[in-house]
Amino acid sequence: MRAWIVFGRLLAVVGFVFIASFAGAVRAGEQGAVKVAKDGKIGSFLTDEKGMTLYVFKKDTPGKSVCAGSCVEAWPLFYSEKVSVSGGPKAEDFGTITRDDGKKQTTYKGMPLYYFVKDAKPGDTTGQGVKDVWFVAAP
Repeated sequence: MRAWIVFGRLLAVVGFVFIASFAGAVRAGEQGAVKVAKDGKIGSFLTDEKGMTLYVFKKDTPGKSVCAGSCVEAWPLFYSEKVSVSGGPKAEDFGTITRDDGKKQTTYKGMPLYYFVKDAKPGDTTGQGVKDVWFVAAP
């Protein structure tokens, strides 16, 4: 009898995790607004719907990301199932790639988009110029 109770609880936990994961994936896909922000020093750049800066990696090529492993820990991927655009670029300038690790990533004019972990609040651009290979995504 005790084994059935444990099994039932395990099944409930697995179900909850599945539903929570699915709900998170759907929520992430809905939040695909891209906006244009401006900074007096660096000019215009792309942000997500919360105002967090989006970056491109100079070593990437159109349609291909080479940022992997610890690179992705410092430069998390930006992905939205559907991108809506506010003020600036056209929706058709955005696309999706499937990376070598199997994850999806949103692109702008073919270039994969990233966040930077050291950006703490909307409008931060602390990733601009890092190692002369990371730059804000310019519209």
